[in-house]
Amino acid sequence: MVTQKLFFCIALFATFISTKCLAQQPSIFLADPTIFKDKGKYYLYGTGSPNGFPVYESADLKTWKPARGHADSLALTRGNAYGTEGFWAPQVFQHKGVYYMAYTANEQIAIATAKHPAGPFKQDSIHALRSRGKQIDPFIFFDDNGKVYLYHVKLEHGNRIFVVEMKPDLSDIIPGTEKELIAGTEPWENTAKTDWPVTEGPTVIKIKKTYYLVYSANDFRNKDYAVGYATATSPLGPWVKAKNSPFISRHNMGENGTGHGDIFFDQQHNMYYVLHTHRSADKVSPRATGMVKLKLVNPARLVADSTSFQWLKAG
Repeated sequence: MVTQKLFFCIALFATFISTKCLAQQPSIFLADPTIFKDKGKYYLYGTGSPNGFPVYESADLKTWKPARGHADSLALTRGNAYGTEGFWAPQVFQHKGVYYMAYTANEQIAIATAKHPAGPFKQDSIHALRSRGKQIDPFIFFDDNGKVYLYHVKLEHGNRIFVVEMKPDLSDIIPGTEKELIAGTEPWENTAKTDWPVTEGPTVIKIKKTYYLVYSANDFRNKDYAVGYATATSPLGPWVKAKNSPFISRHNMGENGTGHGDIFFDQQHNMYYVLHTHRSADKVSPRATGMVKLKLVNPARLVADSTSFQWLKAG
């Protein structure tokens, strides 16, 4: 009888552990993710298809489903806008009643529009923004004074973060306004000590009078891919790198390759960072999608609550 009870307890515990582990496994695999909130719903986009950008929707941030009704649905499809390959790192926002998607394709940046956050995002005139060399990872930021800035990454002597002012109608950049902001100069930003340091995936927010530039560093294939931030009193800088960077990394999240995401706020105004990690401890791809809660302390120090980390689940 004792043996039977012991066997039953062991089996029950094993089932509990198996169920718990299964619940903790990722089921959405989008790299460079972003979440856009609109009319009570959340929309998730990211790098994940050679033909454009997949899109999921959720009402509670816990369960996600394809926003356009089927698993291979795309918010932007190749042929409807600029690009034939390398569809990376989208950002979606609303401006004057129109939904916009800024994104990378063919290592250039383009902007498409739609009438709904799930798309389809298209361009009437298929083109990329004006550029000087290869550029990726766009983030459009609207400042309080009405000026619009494009934060992005240039591929020159490393992946370096730049900013350039946009025309008010978002049709193109304003030539002559480009400025370099962030390069991989700190030890944590280049743990492999390569000749091509990487800083990328910029996101910018303003809280009170302080601007926060959140970015990722190291090659995304490196297990030390991690997230730091810098602060400034102007969207053009100068930017001061935070002493507590990286504030999201494998050391506090428990997953390799944590990075390249975006900040968003839920319905209760809680701040989150959606990000990708490596597929597993020994595999990089397909990169898995998760999120973690952020907060400000003392009074402008950005920290991540590692206990809040969760995978995004399809269901």
